[in-house]
Amino acid sequence: MHLLVIYDVQDDKVRNRVANACKDYGLYRVQYSAFKGELSLNRMQELFLLLKKILGVDVGNIQMYPMCEKDIKQVKEIENVHFL
Repeated sequence: MHLLVIYDVQDDKVRNRVANACKDYGLYRVQYSAFKGELSLNRMQELFLLLKKILGVDVGNIQMYPMCEKDIKQVKEIENVHFL
């Protein structure tokens, strides 16, 4: 199943740990505080528990959005890349 993880974490150290956990689970960065990729339901649950532990009592918000193949096919993206 596809997964989108977005987060807003105040502490730099905690934010970096969240990003590294997402990378360790095979997700890739799509925005500064957003990762997506494919994980099994069990791996999603593992990641959820890990992220919950990482955030602990620090100020922040982490959201995980599982998406089915039908939803993924409807994703629209606009990206402008400017080179000097």
